[in-house]
Amino acid sequence: MSGNKKVPVRKCVGCQEMKSKKEMIRVIRTGEQEFFLDATGRKNGRGAYICPNPECLQKAKKNKGLERSFKQAIPQEVYDMLKKEMEEL
Repeated sequence: MSGNKKVPVRKCVGCQEMKSKKEMIRVIRTGEQEFFLDATGRKNGRGAYICPNPECLQKAKKNKGLERSFKQAIPQEVYDMLKKEMEEL
């Protein structure tokens, strides 16, 4: 057995690039239909991954990447909140 550990890879809903899970931000939807950024990647809920740059958030909004991931319409307030949280990280 070799000591190589498999690195989890996820696809960004904005730019559609496959990147390491650690370098991406997880957007989650809870059971109460609330949306949050999960920097730890450990919170409960349905998740989608996005690169930590504002351009990817704009692309995700334009190509409806989050809508497809969560199979529902995403209100504008959610995008505003995600943008604000992303600037703080």
